[in-house]
Amino acid sequence: MSFIVNLARTSLSLVLIVATSAASADECVPSPWGTDDQIGAANRVTPERTAAAAKLVKKGISHPLGIEIDPSMPAYPPRYTQLQVVQPNQHFGADVGLGWNGSYNDDVLQMWLGTGPQIDGLGHMGEDGQFYNCNDGRDFSFLTGLTKLSISDIPPIVGRGVMIDIAKQMGVDSLQAGQPITSGDIKAAMKSQGVTVGEGDIVLLHTGYTDATLKQNPALWAGSIPGITNEASVFLAGLKPTAVGADTWGLGAVPPRDGDKVFYDHVVLLKEHGIYILETMNTGRLAEEGVHEFMFVLGQARLKGAVQMIINPVAMW
Repeated sequence: MSFIVNLARTSLSLVLIVATSAASADECVPSPWGTDDQIGAANRVTPERTAAAAKLVKKGISHPLGIEIDPSMPAYPPRYTQLQVVQPNQHFGADVGLGWNGSYNDDVLQMWLGTGPQIDGLGHMGEDGQFYNCNDGRDFSFLTGLTKLSISDIPPIVGRGVMIDIAKQMGVDSLQAGQPITSGDIKAAMKSQGVTVGEGDIVLLHTGYTDATLKQNPALWAGSIPGITNEASVFLAGLKPTAVGADTWGLGAVPPRDGDKVFYDHVVLLKEHGIYILETMNTGRLAEEGVHEFMFVLGQARLKGAVQMIINPVAMW
């Protein structure tokens, strides 16, 4: 009899746990910037923070944070880049109507915007069909483009950038494929390198991985990357940055460490906190010269309805 009673109690407990989990999954906490907000952590870009960031430019040095995009470079499948340069209507000496013997080139680009150096918008990744600020994907995700959370809604992101050199902290030139970066690793690097993160900052992690593998071993580069763990994404979100990025094509480790969910850092940052993700950033020079603090400037192409965008932010110090 006691076995039956205990079994019934256990079954009831399981039912309650499942019901509670289902209820939790259905709950959504609106954005702290209001139920209609569509730009998330970009609200942290304020005139005061932008003016303070401008004071970080002491030497007048600028550095492109976007790596060169080569159409032959690998990308997360099925993404690709195809470029064609054409001379429309002027082949074989045709008169193009200029009144003089002009020549010109145009270009046609077909590519996935989530290729190479990029910003992930808030409409990029959610969970169970739900995206940032309780938006249901069925309501705004269409073949012709997003009707909410578009990349075109993001204002210029100008603020204090910080580089945390994870490779240096671990005593290597480059982390290994799939190597996890924990919150402890990030905290230790910040402490040893004197890096602080303030609200609204743009945080970049240097792993050395792209510099070490993209050209030397493109198949390895495309197939696996070092990156943050799920718990590290929660830690970074708690610092209240505007954006978090790295010199890898995905911020989280691929494959993830045991117990983690692959790409779940995207859910934590984008969906739960409205924090933008910057991928394949060109951080090598910052690491070589020990530049941990700089002015970050990004004005992405404002393609209406786009989910992601190729970018070339600028670091200035």
